[in-house]
Amino acid sequence: MSDVMTMSSKCQIVIPKSVRDVVGWKPGTKLVPLVKGNHVTLVELRPLRELRGFIKGTKIGEIRDHEDRL
Repeated sequence: MSDVMTMSSKCQIVIPKSVRDVVGWKPGTKLVPLVKGNHVTLVELRPLRELRGFIKGTKIGEIRDHEDRL
């Protein structure tokens, strides 16, 4: 993927179709920008109900507090 995006005079960008196809984004998809330094990552905002059960089978164990780490 060597697509280049240009910011318009209204500070808008168009995400190329090749990128949208790879990640499965459709018109109306809500994206959240995560900024770290001078890098921006776009993450799809999903309803909480879609996340239900995604950590099924995870073993929690005892919860450690601050004193356990010292």
